[in-house]
Amino acid sequence: MSDIETVCVQGGWHPGDGDPRQIPVYQSTTWRYATSERMGRLFDLEEPGYFYTRLQNPTNDFVAARIAELEGGTAAMLTSSGMAAVFFSVFNLCGAGDHLISSSAIYGGSFNLFAHTMARMGIEVTFVPPTASDGELAAAFKPNTKCVFGETIANPALSILDLERFARISHEHGVPLIVDNTFPTPVMCRPFEWGADIVVHSTTKYMDGHASATGGAIVDSGKFDWMAHADKFPGLCAPDESYHGIVYAERFGKEGAFITKATSQLMRDFGSIQAPQNAYYLNIGLESLALRMRQHCANAQAVAEFLAADQRVAWVRYPGLPGDAYHELARKYLPDGSAGVISFGVAGGRAAAEAFMARLKMAQIETHVADSRTCVLHPASSTHRQMTDDELEAAGIGADMVRFSCGIEAARDIIADIDQALG
Repeated sequence: MSDIETVCVQGGWHPGDGDPRQIPVYQSTTWRYATSERMGRLFDLEEPGYFYTRLQNPTNDFVAARIAELEGGTAAMLTSSGMAAVFFSVFNLCGAGDHLISSSAIYGGSFNLFAHTMARMGIEVTFVPPTASDGELAAAFKPNTKCVFGETIANPALSILDLERFARISHEHGVPLIVDNTFPTPVMCRPFEWGADIVVHSTTKYMDGHASATGGAIVDSGKFDWMAHADKFPGLCAPDESYHGIVYAERFGKEGAFITKATSQLMRDFGSIQAPQNAYYLNIGLESLALRMRQHCANAQAVAEFLAADQRVAWVRYPGLPGDAYHELARKYLPDGSAGVISFGVAGGRAAAEAFMARLKMAQIETHVADSRTCVLHPASSTHRQMTDDELEAAGIGADMVRFSCGIEAARDIIADIDQALG
């Protein structure tokens, strides 16, 4: 592939002579065809094309192709949100009576999806710490386990998944590793290069970068051999009677089966399509992604070093800091930077943390994270408030934790704001 900076700008859309230079927005719900026979071939997946935006839209596909190229995958799709991408990626493999394994250090919304919502659908989950030994991880597998899920950098615990090890053990048990790569983005880490099989993103975060539009993405590496484990994945390897008996793994191979099934079944039935206008905004964000990620990382490193040296701060968690529990994994998987998010505790506990946030001036209290503007959050009372104290502890989130997302402003201005807010 070209260098990542070039793909951010040039990938996915290759205009012909007289075509628009910028990706066009196909703001249409439907497409017209001259004959029913032609449309029928589209419904039978016998030829590519578009007929209804609830399933696919050209604007979305152009942007998805850019993200696939950035990650080094073979196929991708956009969804209406990052949570939709997480759900689709797992539900594309799991049904009632099935089981998945997930790292316990994941975003609270994903934890709730697996532990509660999907449990009501008859899907069981086993959570394992990202530090689980090979033996502990292997012991979590069951005959009906269909996938393993984790986050490259956990939100907000900032633990780093040992991608190569988790991928190896997943493959030893005949299942794919699904990785949420939202925080690093492919600029900082490409999980497929370490053995992951499926990557998901909340494109709402760094990829969009400007708090403009919600969205998600799923990318397939095209490497997992579904037919080699046909008994485990009948949804991909047995006829789909809801779609004319098609066998996705046979028709579309390793490279296209997963995304085609997710589109034909899940997008058809759940309709969580990303709006074409949102995909257009996302594409604008992608063009500057490589530049912004380097600034986010540089700012976070400077802020983390400031916090680590300040006695008003009880603890700091940032993988880029020497001595951090995940520093060595960061050096392996994220040698050019550990994204822009820092977790820390203000000396004095929960009350001190809340007072600190109230005194901030430039940094804003927001649910959002991974934005071009610096923002801050207290996870235990917001994004993770549905979790019990034991679940918070398992996820690496204390009641005193502050999640601080460094924007792309000048590092000295961010530090000055923190300094005055610490009092």
